[in-house]
Amino acid sequence: MQRFHTVAIIGVGLIGGSIGLTLRQRGLAERVIGVGRRQASLRTARRVGAVTNTTIDLAKGVEEADLVIVCTPVGRIVDDVRQAAEHCREGILITDAGSTKRSIVEALDDGLARGCRFLGSHPMAGSEKIGPSHASADLFEGRLAVITPTKNTHAQDFDLLAEFWTALGSVVVQMPADEHDRAVAVISHLPHAVAAALAATVPEEFFRLAGTGLKDTTRVAAGGPEVWTPIFKLNRDHILAALAGFRKNLDALGDAIRAGDEAQLERILTTAKKNRDALGN
Repeated sequence: MQRFHTVAIIGVGLIGGSIGLTLRQRGLAERVIGVGRRQASLRTARRVGAVTNTTIDLAKGVEEADLVIVCTPVGRIVDDVRQAAEHCREGILITDAGSTKRSIVEALDDGLARGCRFLGSHPMAGSEKIGPSHASADLFEGRLAVITPTKNTHAQDFDLLAEFWTALGSVVVQMPADEHDRAVAVISHLPHAVAAALAATVPEEFFRLAGTGLKDTTRVAAGGPEVWTPIFKLNRDHILAALAGFRKNLDALGDAIRAGDEAQLERILTTAKKNRDALGN
């Protein structure tokens, strides 16, 4: 991959910080500019080596960038991309790292100011932990990175972005934005919704008895509400469909327990085990 002179990352949390850290450790960018809203978070990003420079002035942060990556919560991505395009050098490619794609792509696909272009992406990596202090240069190694081109996407933009994520260690997958959203509703957004509901169900009086089973099952529920609330909003239809499928299986399990139907219980649990084993570690 070509070595960038300057990459601007808007939103230097776990994902943005990990992108910057990987770029720097692999020598893929001479300068990594971290753009954020809070000086404390930007200082942390600089301390851990995720960025070379920081600013709370978005216009200043992107003015010399060869590539801009927006890693803010999904509800802010469209506005942040548009604002970046107003101040970038002409013709710069802008991408994102949001876990919803259709509404973002549809809003930005018609073109941006100064001839800038947007191509959506989503690195399928992360953690319930937030902030640049948890950034890792290995976060994307061997993980999928989905790129969501449209009929308006320039071939050279796709190639550049595919090379970018590959250089960070990811395996690149191309998908239409809506197909991506339907898939992540099941494999990512539904697990968070279920974990959140389960964690909210446990009475505080039983917390001291909780072991690894409950902790492992509800781990993702520790993710920040400021991140997940807009995800649930923007991918509402697909998440509701995923919840309906989950509810059907949960009801079937409840019916089998209520009826004392051991054969049905065994069938459900066997299918669950087979599917979980197929996912690997």
